[in-house]
Amino acid sequence: MYVLTIDQRGSRTHGDKVPALLAALDDIDVILPFERSVGDEIQGLLGEPGAVVEAAMRVLRLQEWYVGLGVGSVDLPLPASAREASGAAFVAAREAVESAKKLGDRVPVRVQSGADGDRTDGAWAAAAEAVLVLVGDVVRGRSAAEWRVLDALDAAPGVAQKDIAAQLGITPQAVSKAIVRSGRLEELNGRKAAVLLLSQLVSAGR
Repeated sequence: MYVLTIDQRGSRTHGDKVPALLAALDDIDVILPFERSVGDEIQGLLGEPGAVVEAAMRVLRLQEWYVGLGVGSVDLPLPASAREASGAAFVAAREAVESAKKLGDRVPVRVQSGADGDRTDGAWAAAAEAVLVLVGDVVRGRSAAEWRVLDALDAAPGVAQKDIAAQLGITPQAVSKAIVRSGRLEELNGRKAAVLLLSQLVSAGR
């Protein structure tokens, strides 16, 4: 399973943004919902790698959080709350988020396997982290204008670019250029790679 532990950056100067983040992650497919665990930190238990990647990218877009992903076993039976849960994945997520806090200006996401001393799991975790960092860098580097176009596209799947352009009051060429500049295709392909690697990491740990 996958545990995401997410801690706010600079909470003393920027205020408590946990409620807003919980709202942003409310529709993510989870096993145990995201909730405040302690202070300005939230935690959730997930079962699908696609949901993990989606949640991580939403968080990294905000540029206000450290992201730690722990992958491994959890203690059963599960409680009703992630805050009360335990297991190797939770320990790994804690280690990962603490490590993310030491990354400075780099993309603040770390992936940690809950399998003690397993070199194979460690290699898969490192590979998954590398892809998440690359995709996260693309997401974090977008302009407000590019996000305006991408958000409109995401809100209306299948709608032609010319219709999105009309909705936004810009030209179809501007929409096309924004998509290219934003690295949209690279992000989507990177997400697929991250999902495959995270799936393999779970399989390797069984």
